[in-house]
Amino acid sequence: MSQRTFDDFDEFANNYRDIHNQNLKLAGADSFYFAEMKVRMLRPFEKNENLQVLDIGCGDGTTEVFMQRYFSAWQLAGIDVSEKSIVAAKEKNLSGVNFSLYNGSAIPLIDESVDVVFIAGVLHHVAFSLHYALIKEIARVLKKGGRLYVFEHNPLNPLTRHLVNTCMFDSNAKLLRSSYAMRLLRQNKFKIQSKKFIIFFPRKKIFSGMIFLEKYLEWLPLGGQYFIKALK
Repeated sequence: MSQRTFDDFDEFANNYRDIHNQNLKLAGADSFYFAEMKVRMLRPFEKNENLQVLDIGCGDGTTEVFMQRYFSAWQLAGIDVSEKSIVAAKEKNLSGVNFSLYNGSAIPLIDESVDVVFIAGVLHHVAFSLHYALIKEIARVLKKGGRLYVFEHNPLNPLTRHLVNTCMFDSNAKLLRSSYAMRLLRQNKFKIQSKKFIIFFPRKKIFSGMIFLEKYLEWLPLGGQYFIKALK
């Protein structure tokens, strides 16, 4: 058996959102809701100005749709190891967004050329043995003072574990604790500026009225996902 490197999404590229939406029924919201939520979470930290922004693991380009909505001045680039996902992203015909295939190792950008790197739900699809090298590559392309935003599933949340265990494109996923992610960033000389746990309640029925409480629970390591902002 060959050693795992990163998960291949080619077979899911054409119906990724349908599969994800089916899997997320228990969560009470669809895949687009959570993609938009992550972009909206950047608004307290970033301005709508001319910034070079890289999305690693961009998939079908849905994140870029929302980035253009909330940060229209950003210069966007998305890379992914899935050729078919890049084709799907390009088919969205998003003006000014550069989508390109990436080998999972060397980010196809020059040193210190990016202001912001966004990487959401990607690291659990990458072999742990490759994490350090990936974060090191991110540090290489980020400008001094550049920001890295990481979103990951929280393995301490039982609903998250259930959703991952029942999702066909997560069959090989290996979740990483927030403490591991923080250590990985610090090993690559990043300074942690913010960490919070998010998504504590399903987005449906009686639970929808409890979502406002989540801002008071960001310290509690039981949220469905976690968010880290790190500075180079």
